[in-house]
Amino acid sequence: MNFSVTSWRSLPWIKATPPQWRYALRNGIAMCLALSFAYYINLDEPYWAMTSAAVVSFPTVGGVISKSLGRIAGSLLGASAALLIAGLTMTDPWLFLFSISAWLGFCTWACAMYTNNVAYAFQLAGYTCAIIVFPVINLVDVNELWDIAQSRVCEVIVGILCGGLMMMILPSTSDGTALITALKNMHARILEHASLMWQPQMSDNMRTAHESMIGQILTMNLLRIQAFWSHYRFRRQNSLLNYLLHQQLRLTSVISSLRRMLLNWETPPENTRDVIDALLEALAKPDAEPYSIARIIAPLAPKDPQDFRHLAFWMRLRYFVRIYLASKRWLQRLENASAITEFNVPKAPALSRRTDYAEALLNGVRTFCALVFIGAWSISTQWSSGAAALTLAAICCVLYSVSPSPYNSLTLLLRTLLLLSLFSFMVKFAIMVQVTDLWQFLLFLFPLLTTMQLLKLQMPKFAGLWGQLIVFMGSFISVTDPPVYDYGTFLNDNLAKILGVGLAWMAFAILKPGSDARKSRRHIRALRRQFIDQLSRRPQQSEHQFESLVYHYINQLSSSRDEVSRRWLLRWGIVLLNSSHVVWRLRDWEARADPLSQVRDLCITLLRNVMSERGVQQRPLASALAELQRIYTALGHHHQPAARELAAIVWQLYCSLSQLEQAPVEGTLTERIT
Repeated sequence: MNFSVTSWRSLPWIKATPPQWRYALRNGIAMCLALSFAYYINLDEPYWAMTSAAVVSFPTVGGVISKSLGRIAGSLLGASAALLIAGLTMTDPWLFLFSISAWLGFCTWACAMYTNNVAYAFQLAGYTCAIIVFPVINLVDVNELWDIAQSRVCEVIVGILCGGLMMMILPSTSDGTALITALKNMHARILEHASLMWQPQMSDNMRTAHESMIGQILTMNLLRIQAFWSHYRFRRQNSLLNYLLHQQLRLTSVISSLRRMLLNWETPPENTRDVIDALLEALAKPDAEPYSIARIIAPLAPKDPQDFRHLAFWMRLRYFVRIYLASKRWLQRLENASAITEFNVPKAPALSRRTDYAEALLNGVRTFCALVFIGAWSISTQWSSGAAALTLAAICCVLYSVSPSPYNSLTLLLRTLLLLSLFSFMVKFAIMVQVTDLWQFLLFLFPLLTTMQLLKLQMPKFAGLWGQLIVFMGSFISVTDPPVYDYGTFLNDNLAKILGVGLAWMAFAILKPGSDARKSRRHIRALRRQFIDQLSRRPQQSEHQFESLVYHYINQLSSSRDEVSRRWLLRWGIVLLNSSHVVWRLRDWEARADPLSQVRDLCITLLRNVMSERGVQQRPLASALAELQRIYTALGHHHQPAARELAAIVWQLYCSLSQLEQAPVEGTLTERIT
């Protein structure tokens, strides 16, 4: 036996750090305070207040505020829907069942259609309605329904207020500080990523690193939203934060395009790698400034005016340096800004997001069918605990429909409920029956909750399990006034909850979520469709919008275990994104009345027959590549510097499109793009 594992130093209370203690104490006190307040104002089921405090126990102020607003809005909407639907259909159980199932199906569909707080509000609207309505199936007095709905909303608000109060008393790390630190760390990681991507060889580590880089940048958008709610300073600087995220995405795109040029450049200068290493080392220094960087990359400047390939690489490398240094200056200004500082920031749209309509519709239909099936079974068999099964099934269908791995989440929840059934049985019939007042029970509950919060932080591998144990523990212990100790009711309700989760698991198994392969194909078709729009004279999306849209689709499968689907989505996205960037460069190229402008327009026109929504059309692609090669070769020998600059852009377009030569026949996904 390893003695160090069992020693007192390995105990969670001893090895906990001060931030971990602050987090655990804040949430433990908030949950106990919410339970006590709801208990002493005689709310119907005060344990829901404790559950509400646990749900909004985020580690940052902005997370608590944003989730609390979404929870309050969703709870009010769900309670209103419960009153309306149950009040009109309570006398007819089948009409009631179909009506409430339709509402929960709509909430599930809406969760997939929106994001962040809006999706969270619809989740709450769905299962708040289920929590209110299903336990009162046998009621005939509408006034009693109103009292129950009022109690549920009050319990939710009490839990949120207690969580917010403890966040004020024991505040955590500022959201703004966390966001600025994350932006600075990501800015440094971009250089490490560039050093990896500009290596001549190809490996799976590069692909994984590129996916990870995209995912982390998009994840910082959530930090931006939390910072927006945490302090008015970051609400004033929201446009700058959004602009910086776009710039980091652009730097990632430029890294990819430079790699593509390096792979297609047959005779680069011998000092290319040495200059790149020196450049990245200099950019990583805190005191990097444009003049010293210019001296470092000066040896790489093109000396032969006819070498348009060298010119293309040189122009793109300078563009990378310029964006990186500009972003670094903006970060320094943001870090040193006061609470009233305002910046004149270049306009940048919000990060794009697109909904998978087919998946959203399937989620809504699945919830409706699952609840109708369970409700029909309960009505037919007169199952007394059917309400508990319906409630848990509704929560699972609404909550896990947007989960990237619903089966894993449902399996984890089944484990949680089994553990809670055993634990709550011992607590309820061994401890709670011995106490006569709530404060006596809190002497046991508070150390327990604090320890569980510490274990959640110290055991990241089991953080999901500990989090669900904390959230669902209140509904299993069921602290009420007066307390109820009925073995039969307790066992039946717990069994019904487990069966409800199991039936939800069966619903996901029958109406399976779209496989990652199908999702990948749908995303690739959407990217092709948007790329075709990029070639039109007046695209519906700007360059920034298309870029963030591509990365959004790539990030949708970043956690997928289907490596093939994830790989092809990434490759298609990067190919089309690099081509789109070149198209915008051609558009921005100086307008002329001479034949050079006609050559530029011809290059854009050549692309329109290459791509369709179903895939690459190989014959038009071969003709387009041959024509592009003829164009940049001819322009490379032109006497005008502008023509050679245009040749460099056309060659970059050729490098991007050449990957499509090994793309599949239309409508398949088994392509191989190197």
